[in-house]
Amino acid sequence: MAETLRVASVNVNGIRAAFRKGMGEWLATSGVDVLALQEVRADNSHIEELLGGDWHILHDPCQIKGRAGVAIASRMPSTAHRIGLGAPDTQESIQSSGRWLEADFMLGSTPITVISNYTHSGEVDTPKQEAKWAFLDAMGERMNELMDEREFVAIVGDFNVGHRELDIKNWRGNVKRSGFLPRERSYFDRFFGPRGEIVTGVDGTEGAGYGWIDVGRRFAGEVDGPYTWWSNRGQAFDNDTGWRIDYQVVTPALAERVEDYRVDRYPSYDTRWSDHAPVIVDYRA
Repeated sequence: MAETLRVASVNVNGIRAAFRKGMGEWLATSGVDVLALQEVRADNSHIEELLGGDWHILHDPCQIKGRAGVAIASRMPSTAHRIGLGAPDTQESIQSSGRWLEADFMLGSTPITVISNYTHSGEVDTPKQEAKWAFLDAMGERMNELMDEREFVAIVGDFNVGHRELDIKNWRGNVKRSGFLPRERSYFDRFFGPRGEIVTGVDGTEGAGYGWIDVGRRFAGEVDGPYTWWSNRGQAFDNDTGWRIDYQVVTPALAERVEDYRVDRYPSYDTRWSDHAPVIVDYRA
């Protein structure tokens, strides 16, 4: 059994385009054991052809062709997997189409669950934001269930929310935009608050903490970023005017097994194969 499990997560912004721009070269040298992808926007045959035969692939495409889509590729086969949030055919299930994929693995005698999550981006005062609220509610319910059921869980991917001011370079200019709304950030205050304790969110609301751990913030400390997404406008990437919206969120027991965390930021703007950078965590098996 390997001494560490390397889990990488990245919003590829279309896996076929990402491979045309160099994702394959990155993957070949990454040493990744479990790869969680978001915004795949491709068929199963495309993923299998691009990744090759050495990977076990799970994929939940979006019901709307050309949108969203999450996948998990792994060096070892999964023991089980589940798709979506909420009961089948409910609004929550429909809104999580292509956005939530759970896979169970065995590391020796240790069971671990990895979830590829692609939260709605939202847009203030539109149905897109309503879909985001519903998704966040359903995600919170599932997080509580998982905490009760399992010891080692990692929810990874594009959460489309910068939790704190440290997570967005230009946070003052974004407090009224989806992705940094006080109500959105308060969900994360509760997600990362001590389990069962009453947490006051940044929007003033109160609720019980869920007890999950933000690996990136714990590992990096109280510093700006490290950012994981940069707008294509202007010189955002060159100036590191980014957002940290891609996370690895884990149960306390798994947090104790973190060996290393990093954002695989591209060397330069013209070497990027996505507008998001991979987030990589090594877990002690």
